[in-house]
Amino acid sequence: MSVVYTSAALSATLKIVPRRISAKATIVRRHKSTSYLHCAGRTPLTSLTVGRLVDNAAEKWSDKTALVTCHQSAKLTFRQVRDKADQLAAGFVRLGLRPGDRLGVWAPNCEEWYLTQMAAAKAGLMLVTINPLYEAKELRECLRKVQARGLVYGEKIRNKSMHDTLMQVLPDLEKTGDGLVRSWHLEHLKSIIAVGPEPPKISVRFDDLVKEDLENARKIVLKIEESIQPDDPCNVQFTSGTTGLPKAAVLSHHNIVNNSWYIGERFELNDKEENSICMPNPLFHAFGCVIGTLVALSHGIKLVLPAPMSNGKETLKALQQENCTIVYGTPTMHIDLLNAISMNSVQKSELNVKIAVTAGAFCPAEIQRRIKTNLAAFVCTCYGMTECSPVNFQSSPSDPEDTFNVSVGKLSDHWEAKVVDPEGNMVPFGAPGELWVRGYGNMLGYYEDESATRATLRHDGWLRTGDQFVIDSCGFGRVVGRIKDLIIRGGENIYPGEVEDVLQTHPDIIEAQVVGIPDERLGEVVCAAVRVADKKSLDISAARQFCEGKIAKYKIPMHVIVVEDYPKTATGKIQKFHLKGVLEEIVKKSP
Repeated sequence: MSVVYTSAALSATLKIVPRRISAKATIVRRHKSTSYLHCAGRTPLTSLTVGRLVDNAAEKWSDKTALVTCHQSAKLTFRQVRDKADQLAAGFVRLGLRPGDRLGVWAPNCEEWYLTQMAAAKAGLMLVTINPLYEAKELRECLRKVQARGLVYGEKIRNKSMHDTLMQVLPDLEKTGDGLVRSWHLEHLKSIIAVGPEPPKISVRFDDLVKEDLENARKIVLKIEESIQPDDPCNVQFTSGTTGLPKAAVLSHHNIVNNSWYIGERFELNDKEENSICMPNPLFHAFGCVIGTLVALSHGIKLVLPAPMSNGKETLKALQQENCTIVYGTPTMHIDLLNAISMNSVQKSELNVKIAVTAGAFCPAEIQRRIKTNLAAFVCTCYGMTECSPVNFQSSPSDPEDTFNVSVGKLSDHWEAKVVDPEGNMVPFGAPGELWVRGYGNMLGYYEDESATRATLRHDGWLRTGDQFVIDSCGFGRVVGRIKDLIIRGGENIYPGEVEDVLQTHPDIIEAQVVGIPDERLGEVVCAAVRVADKKSLDISAARQFCEGKIAKYKIPMHVIVVEDYPKTATGKIQKFHLKGVLEEIVKKSP
C-alpha cells in the first residue's frame, strides 16, 4: 500500500487515496469530489540534459549493448554511442552549426538517426524530426517553418530516392564551400548531410562527420555542453496531423529527459534484469525518440530497431533473434505483429515478451485480449500528446487486472490533471469532459506561432488536450474520444469509442472506426468503417443487429462500410478527418 500525504490545511478539500506503483511510495493529492489529481511523485525531477544523459549511460553501462539495428546488422554499446555522438557533434560544429540552430533529420529508422539525436543535443542544436514519408511540398514546408540550417537525410524510403525528393525542394542547390550549400528556395539552409555509402556530390557524407579525432571532439563538445541549460529547447516535433495541419511543438531537455525516466519507472524497468525493447515505431515521432531512445538510455536497456519502417514480419524476427522482453507499437502495429505470429504459427511460449506497450491511439479491449493471449503477459498503455513530451497517464504491470482493458492507467509523476466542462469548471469524478494537464512536460510552445500556443497552453500553465476524458474515483483515466470527433445525432451525444468497442467484439471484425456524417433530419448519423479478417465476408445487416442490446439503439451505426485500410499518419494514427470525408463520399454515391 502506498503512503499518501496531505497537509492539514488541505484536509477539507483533499482526501487520502491509496496508490500503488511498484513497491515504492508515491505522493498523490486529489480533490474530494471533482476530477482533479496531483501526482507529486516519489523521486525529484532531474536537471540532466540529453547530452549528459548520454554521458551518464556510458559511465554506468559502458560495454553493454545500447542499440541494435537489425536491417543494418549493426550494434553499438553505450560507450560507442557516447563516442560517436561526440564525434558527430564536433562534425556539426565544423560545418558551422551553432547552439540554437535547427537541424532537420529526415530519414527512416537507422543507426544514423539515433546518433543524430544524441549529437544534436550535445552540440546545443534543436533537432527537427521530419516524417520520412513526406513528399517535396511537405518537406519544404517543414524546413521553411523552422528555418532549418542543416538537414540529415536518408538514402531511400520504400525504394524511393530521398535525394530525388530533396532536389524537387531545392532544384537550384549548389555548393558554396567546404560542406556548405546554397538555394534561393530555402536561403537559411546551409548544410545537407546524406546517409549512405555513396552520397550525392552536393552533400556531406554522414560517415565522414564521425571521423573527427575523439580527443579533439570531446574538447569541442565539452565546451558547448557547459553552456547548455536544461530548459533550453532541444527538439521540434511536428504534431501528428490527425485533426488537421501539423504544428511544430518545441520541447526542452528538461521536458523529455524527465519524461523518459518516469515512463521507464512506471514500466518497472531496472538495469539489473536483461531487458530489451523492440521498437517498430518511427523515430521521428515522440513515441520513437522519447518513449523509445531516451527510455532505453535512461534505464540502461538495449533498444532494437527491427526495420526502417514498421513491418509485422520483421518485428517478429527481431523479437526472436534478440530475445526481446518488451515490444512497442501502436494498436495497428500490434495487429500486424499478431497477424505475423498467426501466419508463422509462433506460440507465445516461443517468445520472451513480458510487456507489450501501446500508445499513439487507444488500444481496444479486444486487441489487448489478443495480445495477452498470443504475445505478452502484460499490456501497458501510455497516454499523452506530443505537446506533453509526450506521456502523462500510464498503466503499470502492477495495476489491478480489471483496469487494463478499460483505462490508460494513472497520472504520471509530477503532473496535475483535471477534467473540465466547456466553461472550464471541474466535473465530478466519473463524468466526461475535456482533460487539462499541467506539469514539467508541457511544451515551451509552438515554434514561432504565438496564437496557436495560446489556444493550447493557457496563461496559468494548464494545457488543453482536446480529448474527452474520464477520471474515476480510484484515479484511473479513460479516453472517451476527441472532442472534435463527438457525434451529435438528433441532440444525443455519441462517443465513437464506445461504438467501436462493441463492433470490435464481432468475430469477423478486426478493427472499427466510427465517425459522424451529415444527415438532413438528424444533423449527424453514425457511420462505421470496419476491417474484416482475411477471407471473411461481413453481413452488414447482421453486423448492425450484433450491436443491439449492447448499446442504445440511437448509437447503432446507420452505415457500416467495409474497408481494406484507413488513412493514417506515418506513426500509425488514423486520420479521422480524412476518413470522414471518404465515407461521406461513399454514402452520397450509394443508392
